[in-house]
Amino acid sequence: MSTEAPEAPPPEEPRRGSLHSGKGRMADPIFKWAVAACGTIVLVILALMVIRTTSEAWPVFVKEGFFGFLFGQEWTTGNSRTEITGTYGAWPFIYGTLVTSTIAIVIALPLAIMVAFYITHLAPRRLAKPLSYTVELLAAVPSVIFGLWGLHWFLPNVLRPFFEVLESVLGWFFLFEGPIRGVGYLSAGIVLAIMILPIMTAIIREVIAVHPIDQRMAAYALGSTRWEVMRKVVLPASFSGIVAAAMLGLGRALGETIAVLMLIGGSQSWGASLFGTGSSMASHIAATFGEAGPEARTGLMAIGVALFLVTMIVNILARVIVWRLGRMTGDAAV
Repeated sequence: MSTEAPEAPPPEEPRRGSLHSGKGRMADPIFKWAVAACGTIVLVILALMVIRTTSEAWPVFVKEGFFGFLFGQEWTTGNSRTEITGTYGAWPFIYGTLVTSTIAIVIALPLAIMVAFYITHLAPRRLAKPLSYTVELLAAVPSVIFGLWGLHWFLPNVLRPFFEVLESVLGWFFLFEGPIRGVGYLSAGIVLAIMILPIMTAIIREVIAVHPIDQRMAAYALGSTRWEVMRKVVLPASFSGIVAAAMLGLGRALGETIAVLMLIGGSQSWGASLFGTGSSMASHIAATFGEAGPEARTGLMAIGVALFLVTMIVNILARVIVWRLGRMTGDAAV
């Protein structure tokens, strides 16, 4: 009896219209070029924005100097149409932006982490889903609604009484020196914290929810309590994602306009007290752009360039921090 293996059947010809046909193979390069074109368009639009705003603001940078513009403390607009005659120092607006954003992130980040852990690990299942939906709904509320609510209800009924108690206890410290005007850095920062809290909570909740369950079960098997599992297992592994959420919230706080405009006071001065009034870069542009003359608009364009630079630096730092923490924790998904 023959022991030879049977001959393999000849390969089938590719059917018309299948993925192996010429038309099917054309889809890959077409898709590749379409995606590359979309990415290029985004970069081109960004480059055009930077070039246009910088060229518009260039006369101010030439007159004041770049660092003189950033750290100058006087803002006096001129009325010329052909040259720069005023004095343009953006430090009060940069200071207001940094202070309100810092207050917002300091308040919102711990709250976002605690809410995310409660939804994913502590809340009953019948309560966890409604809470998740509520957080996502709050993230979609327009900023003008937060501003109106903060100015007309939250500030007079909650913040001002709290500020009076805070000033009576810590008024000796330079950050809480009076007088209390209601609107100011602290009011704007607290409302900003409420604004960025939902988006940060949603992102941190997703990061925590995808943590491998076998690691948590292993920790429970070794005798860890729920608090120890959350603190020593889940939190370190999710740290890079938490940093990314914090940077995203900080980016929104840096560029927020309407809510800050309503609550920061609109002053062009700056001071160390958190009860003081001031302006942020975005709020000052929104408040004065409509009635500004040609020279003043050039100065506002320069503020826009500075705001773009600050936001870009924050995003670059966020990517670097997330990348380094991802390597340290072995989180390949980040």
